[in-house]
Amino acid sequence: MTYHSGSRAVQDRVGVRDLADHVGQAVGPGIRPVAAAFLEQQPMLVLGGADPATGAVWASLLTGEPGFVRATGPHRISVTGAPREGDPLAAALRADGTPVGTIALDPRTRRRMRLNGRARPTPRGFAVEADQVFANCPKYLQRRESYESVGRPPAVARRSAGLTAQQREFIQDADTFFLATVHAHGADASHRGGNPGFVRTGSPDGAGPDELSWRDYPGNSMFLTLGNLAADSRAGLLFLDWTSGAILQLTGTARTEFGADGETRTVRFSVTGVVETPGASPLRWSPPEYSPANPALP
Repeated sequence: MTYHSGSRAVQDRVGVRDLADHVGQAVGPGIRPVAAAFLEQQPMLVLGGADPATGAVWASLLTGEPGFVRATGPHRISVTGAPREGDPLAAALRADGTPVGTIALDPRTRRRMRLNGRARPTPRGFAVEADQVFANCPKYLQRRESYESVGRPPAVARRSAGLTAQQREFIQDADTFFLATVHAHGADASHRGGNPGFVRTGSPDGAGPDELSWRDYPGNSMFLTLGNLAADSRAGLLFLDWTSGAILQLTGTARTEFGADGETRTVRFSVTGVVETPGASPLRWSPPEYSPANPALP
């Protein structure tokens, strides 16, 4: 099943159902050889899902030497390693059959691949049996030409219920984040990018600082993410410092506001939990070349 009722509702509201049906023909459970080769070249993988104990949705980052993620069957990927200690999705990946979404993104080539399915623990890490495999266009991907692995001391995760002023500044300077969403039959992880400042903090009425918002830029018209949010408002965000390796994970709820013109959309995310981990990634990436598709900020 490519689309559920939530995605269909958004497609119909925007008037792109026929286009979504055409694009959706490329979605299937099979991992093609070109996709398998792409996976084996990647030093990082983002995954999203729900903590089985709390129901909170999170997005997490895994890193390793290229080859740590690889296709081990026509509908299966295997990952060597597990989330670091303190990661909010660590317990989910130790359970059998947890719905997860994954995205492998290569800033060097502006390519990305998404694979959604169910995770099962293995002796060396975990595997994901695929339900959906598909690629996305390079829109809004910032190019980073190279990376190096840097030895960093073990990071200690810091948890809080809300954002600090420094964390809000970090978010406002970001050019990329990852978004995890769920629905009744699975989970998904997607990418959002734009020029720094495309994510804003603070609510429109100024009532509180722990809300984020961003414009939903035009994409592939499938509306998997917004469709999930229409059916289940839980979501998780992952922000990455591409130089220091620090990550900021947020969980909460999100809603989509549609403009009167029917063309503009804004997503508003309310934060209910925060995990900040300095030096979580050993990768240090080169400075970004911003995507020519990024819209100018107002």
